[in-house]
Amino acid sequence: MHSLFTLPLLHIWVYLQARPLLGLTATLCVWELSTAIDRRAGHKALSNPTVLAIVILAALLLLTHTSYQSYFNGAKYIQFLLGPATVALAVPMYANRHVIGRNFVAILVSLTAGSIVAASSAMLIAHWLGAPRAVVISLGPKSVTTPIAMGISQSLGGIPSLTAVFVMITAMFGILCYPFVFYLGRIADWRARGLASGVAMHGLGTARMLSLNQMAGAFGGLAIGLNGIVSSILLPLLVALFGL
Repeated sequence: MHSLFTLPLLHIWVYLQARPLLGLTATLCVWELSTAIDRRAGHKALSNPTVLAIVILAALLLLTHTSYQSYFNGAKYIQFLLGPATVALAVPMYANRHVIGRNFVAILVSLTAGSIVAASSAMLIAHWLGAPRAVVISLGPKSVTTPIAMGISQSLGGIPSLTAVFVMITAMFGILCYPFVFYLGRIADWRARGLASGVAMHGLGTARMLSLNQMAGAFGGLAIGLNGIVSSILLPLLVALFGL
């Protein structure tokens, strides 16, 4: 590890390692670096700052042999802000409340269809490939925001921690692929883009849409909440329908 740093930087690193400042400082610095790279790249799919930050932080922890627990002692302060950040999604939703109201029937129908397809396709494919019942059920809520997804998984006999991993993988995969999907589907309407991102990529997708267009962020935030409600109702029915 010493070869990675000059002497002053090594002293700073050793100081941070012994304190919760490590996770907080590393996260903030890596996020600033990732957003700078994203701006220089023109906000491309592959330069998404969230994905870049995860990759860079994971590489740093591995290279410096820093345990995740040591890192999280400081990063937990940023995790605490996820709650207020989620609540703050109500601001663009309120600003676009009239547009949402006029399109609510279309929103509800398309969101329900998206929830069914997202859950049933993953569960059926896993079941046909011979995955254990617990894994199949854990895949069901993969497109739901993490806290709700873990609760649904646990209540149906899945593995909550595995569901959390599936949720993150789904969001990261969607973040990398959504521009190509929108291009191939000729989806230019920001309302449709935001709704699709919220249903398929939950928080990460909505955050990305919000950085590009306020209306898309509003529809994404709405999709996160409604998808959690719809999925919690539909998934038990799908599990029973598939005989799991």
